[in-house]
Amino acid sequence: MHFKFKKGVLAIIGAVLLTACGGSNQEEVDVTEEDSSPVVGIDSQKISAQNVFNTIPSRATILELTRQAGSEYNVAYLNSPDDVSKYAIESSRALNLGVYGADLNVASIYEQTQESMLFFKCVSIIAKSLGVSNSFGENMGDRMIANQSNRDSTLNIITQAFKSADNTLRKNGRPGTSSLLVAGAWIEGLYVACQTAKETKNEAIIKEVFNQKESLANLVELLGSAKLNTEAEYVLTDLKDIKTLLDNKSDSNYSLSALQPLDTKITTLRNQIISTK
Repeated sequence: MHFKFKKGVLAIIGAVLLTACGGSNQEEVDVTEEDSSPVVGIDSQKISAQNVFNTIPSRATILELTRQAGSEYNVAYLNSPDDVSKYAIESSRALNLGVYGADLNVASIYEQTQESMLFFKCVSIIAKSLGVSNSFGENMGDRMIANQSNRDSTLNIITQAFKSADNTLRKNGRPGTSSLLVAGAWIEGLYVACQTAKETKNEAIIKEVFNQKESLANLVELLGSAKLNTEAEYVLTDLKDIKTLLDNKSDSNYSLSALQPLDTKITTLRNQIISTK
């Protein structure tokens, strides 16, 4: 199945929280008691999930890039909803909550109501298993349906839910789980962005992929401070390798050949995350 480009495949480069980061017309995200409760395990003044998303390009920039590219988006890039019940351990669930959240973002951007609700169901199932079901309850689904004709509203609803989940996990002393949620979303976003860059062969899009150096540096710092469990350490190791590729990238070379090593690394990591074996 293919969908014609409307606006912004690369909006998923910011994954589920992109709408909280850029654009003057964005609504404020209200997360209850976010500033009143202590965050356990991470110094939120120096290292936070928001640092990752504050360094992602604005949605307006990304939408304009993809409008110019005028390509097609392949739904096969997204993770299969059939696998949602197969992620058994907490770290895998957290990563794939981020992955499915990014996929929900994509479906919403393309105004694919049926697909959006399918990915919303995936997100809800994993959220319940992680103890953050309050962030993805029936109210969220009802609001998404009610606002399905307003893309900005649905993206803000998704943003609110994930910021709420991140906040709950951190307050409950689970910074590793929270950080893996952020990582899963970021990785899925960059993965789909690389596939789109290869498809369009658009130099501006390839350049924007390489411009994720700062957001990746913040993500690596976030994960490094979260004291990940052994089964999740590969995520940080592989992201450090990807960071090395970005750090060593020549600023003058935005070609498909320059993209290939990055695409290979992010694809391998993403496939390991979504694997059910």
